[in-house]
Amino acid sequence: MSSLLDASEITHEQEVVWLEDPSQLDYVRQAVDKTKRRGTKPPYLRDGRMVGYAVLDDEAEPDPDSGLYRRRVFFLLPHDRDSQPKGPYAIGAPGEAVDPRTVEPRSPGAKTDRSQGRTQAIASAAS
Repeated sequence: MSSLLDASEITHEQEVVWLEDPSQLDYVRQAVDKTKRRGTKPPYLRDGRMVGYAVLDDEAEPDPDSGLYRRRVFFLLPHDRDSQPKGPYAIGAPGEAVDPRTVEPRSPGAKTDRSQGRTQAIASAAS
């Protein structure tokens, strides 16, 4: 999924709950998952770990076909920069990655120099 979510997918977000301190992360991956509930911690069925999730407001309605709510989750995989600083994302980031400092309810988040690893590249070139 692209990091540039369509804002219409997240219009019912009330708050973002962080399970880890986002100031310690250069980027987080984001995806919109279908879940049974709008406000509790959703199940996590990927590799890696969930680092945050969105809580939906009372006006959010489940999908009429599945009965599930569409909610944004934030996660990291084992080969992401926080676990492997010299790994495949030492510079650059996955397509679905955004800087967690830019994430707010109803706002898709953005890529920054920090999330793309450009601050490390600039620091390395300067030394």
